[in-house]
Amino acid sequence: MERKELLAEIVKMQEAKAAYSIKRSQVAYQHMRDPALLRQYYRMKMQPMTDRLEIYGSSPTDIFIGRHNYPNVYIGPMVPPEFGDTSLMGMPEGWVHFSMETIVDFRSRLVRGMHLSKVTDVEKGRVQQQVRDLALADRPADSEVHFARKPFVKMALMDEVQPFGPSALMKGFEVYNTSSNRKIERLYMDTDAKASTAIKELYQKGIQVSRIQKSLSAGLFGLKNNRKFVPTRWSITAVDDTLSKDNLKEVKGFSPVDAVYVYYHVSLDNRWMIIFMPGSWEYESAEAWWPKTVWNVDGTSISIYSSYEGYDGRKEYAEIGGCYYAARLAVTEKLKELRRQAVVLILREVHEGYLMPVGVWNVREHVREALAAKPDILHSADDIFSYIKSKMDIPVSDWIRNCRVLREMLMQRKLYSYIK
Repeated sequence: MERKELLAEIVKMQEAKAAYSIKRSQVAYQHMRDPALLRQYYRMKMQPMTDRLEIYGSSPTDIFIGRHNYPNVYIGPMVPPEFGDTSLMGMPEGWVHFSMETIVDFRSRLVRGMHLSKVTDVEKGRVQQQVRDLALADRPADSEVHFARKPFVKMALMDEVQPFGPSALMKGFEVYNTSSNRKIERLYMDTDAKASTAIKELYQKGIQVSRIQKSLSAGLFGLKNNRKFVPTRWSITAVDDTLSKDNLKEVKGFSPVDAVYVYYHVSLDNRWMIIFMPGSWEYESAEAWWPKTVWNVDGTSISIYSSYEGYDGRKEYAEIGGCYYAARLAVTEKLKELRRQAVVLILREVHEGYLMPVGVWNVREHVREALAAKPDILHSADDIFSYIKSKMDIPVSDWIRNCRVLREMLMQRKLYSYIK
């Protein structure tokens, strides 16, 4: 029996032991309506994988670099107990039409291996090399992970990072049958190119944003002596920020939009409204979280947060976190396509059905999806306020109190009435 067939048979026997508990847990999510129940289901899905000291399967070229105790962090692969084409598990660009339960279902099968490393040790050690090979791989790679102790479940709620399954310290890790992505490998071999140069070049060549983020996290880019592992949370925002700023260099040279373009979209119980208004580049993103949603679990009223930048950008990290930069990338892509610039306002209502954070890909990909549709065309501030009232549950007055762009629009409307 060949090695791959033998490993597949081992996995089959391991999974048979856990089949009953998985089947029993599947009944649960059909009736879930709050974060606590979904997290409990999430734990139940992961439980069978906490009773083993090894995992054999095809990693979807997924890795995770921690940030705690930086610059000494945990690095390692994400591996499911199954072989075959698992690429979708690590490709958020393909998840836009999935339900929350579906995302939880397949992401909970990814077990995270952990190995302590200095962030500067990207070229040192066997595990570091294997992590690098996995990040370079062009397709799912057969992997074998042996743990020092049984995996544990830690419910970490991180809006930047998509969920994953149990974690465990590794004592051994091997990757087989890998073939490198040639475009990424070429930038890896170019030790004279800055990381920002590699990020932009791969994006221009059509490499998915999620692949670029993993590559940056694995320390594949940068000047030879400057390369290091980048915590996954940081790499996601760094790529969104770098690419959207680069897009803006071109966008700011275009003429403003000639009318108000409004895009509306609903997904994962999030309501998205993206408004392009005539004027030089400004950007604001506002989020309203309903009570019982993950960032407002114990609240009794709706919480609204917003972040803003003018034509010259912003220096401080956005108050609403990585979502701000993910959405900015999507809107600058659309403005490049239109060959226009605009004052951009994003309104996001997060309703109770958004039971747990699934990562900022949710923002980037659903804003992209919204912007792919035909917009409604409006022509005045009154039209904008009426449109918001017709589509969003939160009163227009609450949006105005929390959004600088809307307050300035209201003020300009009042001043114009005096001029007339």
